[in-house]
Amino acid sequence: MSKKELRIGLVGVGFMGRTHTNGYKRVSDFFPDLQNRPVLKAVCSRTAATVNAFAEQWGYESVETDWKSLVARDDIDAVDICTPNNMHAEIAIAAAEAGKMILCEKPLSRTLEEGRQMVDAIEKAGVNNTVWYNYRRLPAVTLAKQIVASGKLGRIFHYRANFLQDWTINANVPQGGQGTWRLDVDAAGSGVTGDLLAHCIDTAIWLNGSITDVSAVTETFIKERVHQATGEMQKVGIDDACIFHCHFDNGSLGLFESTRYARGHKALYTFEINGEHASVRWDLHDLNKLEYFDHRDESIVRGWRTIHVTDGDQPYMDKWWVPGLSIGYEHSFVHQVADFLKSLETGEPCSPTFREALETQKVCQAVLDSAAAKSWKGVNEY
Repeated sequence: MSKKELRIGLVGVGFMGRTHTNGYKRVSDFFPDLQNRPVLKAVCSRTAATVNAFAEQWGYESVETDWKSLVARDDIDAVDICTPNNMHAEIAIAAAEAGKMILCEKPLSRTLEEGRQMVDAIEKAGVNNTVWYNYRRLPAVTLAKQIVASGKLGRIFHYRANFLQDWTINANVPQGGQGTWRLDVDAAGSGVTGDLLAHCIDTAIWLNGSITDVSAVTETFIKERVHQATGEMQKVGIDDACIFHCHFDNGSLGLFESTRYARGHKALYTFEINGEHASVRWDLHDLNKLEYFDHRDESIVRGWRTIHVTDGDQPYMDKWWVPGLSIGYEHSFVHQVADFLKSLETGEPCSPTFREALETQKVCQAVLDSAAAKSWKGVNEY
């Protein structure tokens, strides 16, 4: 079957540039029925040597050192934004005005106002779009979505999630520049709230519905760091840690925690949902397994069970190996590419769209404002 080419222009050659590119390269091998096939047409980064090395390693046909040149090219169908957060809005708006499809790394934007501008531009242009909240596409997480939607849990009472890391505990870690731009408020917009909790919030909204209000506490443990751009000690403007609780629209309570100061944790992301009949919980460190408890089981066998999500009738797994053999983190990006390509066939949006990701942005803003004001904030205020 002849496939239509989707010519990709990637902006950014860091960690996310690698994960997205891997998704484009593998999707046609494992999702052969898709009508569209990604073509690695061009990649962009400011440093010529860096972008040339990336293009050679990953198989891009051409390079650019100015993203505006990439967006202006007639041989680019979709622009993939893998830059620091402060560049998301400008690139996305320009790409939308040029009529390009857009795939944007999370969070949607640095600020809520930038996010609104991006949504306005996308919807005015009417171009296909999605935001890379990839954890939705891990089979065990998608299975959790199916279980919740089936009503097996009954009325939901609690949702709790955390995302813990420890890589910024050292006061000598600089802010700004390649690798540590996430510690620079001008580049990132916020710290763990936009970087880590945004993932937790997106998943929570997808699984459990809208968050209505929040009460938050944030902390910046190291107040000053050397800035790579100037070599000078500067105030740190991002949050190192955040804790918030909230109400969901369905009446359940939420509890969220994220920090980069949890010694011993590199990327501990977990969530648990407690309902009147049953509960589910998931751990990124054991990402192919979903734990499930059902109180309706006979009492002598009642307890937490572990579902190994590798069977062909479970989400996405019919595309991979045989039951019992696991997949990994990188496959979530293959799945998002597959879902995006499928959306081009069906005409259905590829969730989360920019509009949907703006809801996560609103919650993040409410969290930051609540912490600053030491008071509850309603998400509908935004």
